[in-house]
Amino acid sequence: MSETYSAKSIQVLKGLEPVRKRPGMYIGSTGPDGLHHLVYEVVDNSIDEALAGHCDKIDIVIEAENIIRVTDNGRGIPVDMHPQEKVSALEIVMTKLHAGGKFDKDSYKVSGGLHGVGVSVVNALSEWLEVEVHLNGKVYFQKYQRGIPVEPVKTTGDSTGTGTIVRFKADSTIFETLEYHFDVLAGRLRELAFLNKGIEINLTDERQSKPKVHNFKFEGGLRSFIEYLNKNKIPLHKEPVYFETTQDDVVVECGIQYNDGFNENIFTFVNNINTREGGTHLVGFKSALTRTLNDFAKKLNFTKKLEESLSGDDTREGLTAVLSVKVKEPQFEGQTKAKLGNSEVKGIVETATNENLTAFFEERPDVARNILEKCLLAAKARIAAR
Repeated sequence: MSETYSAKSIQVLKGLEPVRKRPGMYIGSTGPDGLHHLVYEVVDNSIDEALAGHCDKIDIVIEAENIIRVTDNGRGIPVDMHPQEKVSALEIVMTKLHAGGKFDKDSYKVSGGLHGVGVSVVNALSEWLEVEVHLNGKVYFQKYQRGIPVEPVKTTGDSTGTGTIVRFKADSTIFETLEYHFDVLAGRLRELAFLNKGIEINLTDERQSKPKVHNFKFEGGLRSFIEYLNKNKIPLHKEPVYFETTQDDVVVECGIQYNDGFNENIFTFVNNINTREGGTHLVGFKSALTRTLNDFAKKLNFTKKLEESLSGDDTREGLTAVLSVKVKEPQFEGQTKAKLGNSEVKGIVETATNENLTAFFEERPDVARNILEKCLLAAKARIAAR
């Protein structure tokens, strides 16, 4: 795979001036959310390297004066000359919109980030940004001011490893505040560590005399995520239902655990992006859950206690679930990327959920009974309220 990630993988559309003119179009806002988004864009590049199998450690440091430093041990951004543009591929990635390996199917399997506008947008909205690449036994360096290179890419020394270090200070003439909130960054980085099991993500805050450090690494992936979400609740079954499966290049990973509460908590992600408004993956998951539980209600003679089928709401009372899908070419509805539109994903998630939930319930009928008892109470309450 690494051989295919080179200057030829980088496609160029246009310069960075539009980003400084209308930052909201690219990062949502120029308030605190937009500021934190800069960090996520840089981290997303590192996560994409991890998804492609080339990176397992990402360090994020908030330095004094709210300078951000992100270090990964990925392949390093290519530095060779771009065949059409006649400048270093690194400079193109950092200074051109829509330039990146994300459009080239051979370089990356799946990709988060804002459709590859990524790190160049961070560069455009920074007072200054420095990038250091460790590659081919050398250290390459370039500095930019408000998105414009101060000098060409230069070598500054030798290196034994590979990776990329991006260091930047957001532009105070664009953002309402430059103050990063440790807990906000930690929340998103924890989420990324849950969604990408085995990747080590470290966050350090050096703004006070005693640095504050959070380390995130979860070998359990979504299993660990579910346990974290349910930590203050009483689960109906100790072990979360968990499965991971791939069909037609779509990876479906899911964790499910019921608790004794009455709320439904379903979190869905596509390529690590939180799809807050759901979409086709959520539709597929919900319909499979309802169908599978109704099938088992018949199988375990629960239907005698109820004159009608369980509704979707009945089957989701007290449910905590995390559904994460990785799709090569996700189609999002709306500018905020909050809803997945790919129609083919619905059937894939539906089949995966149905097959894996069925297999789990057949192996653990005791868990199926516990869950169905809860669904039954919900159904009876619903019918009584008519």
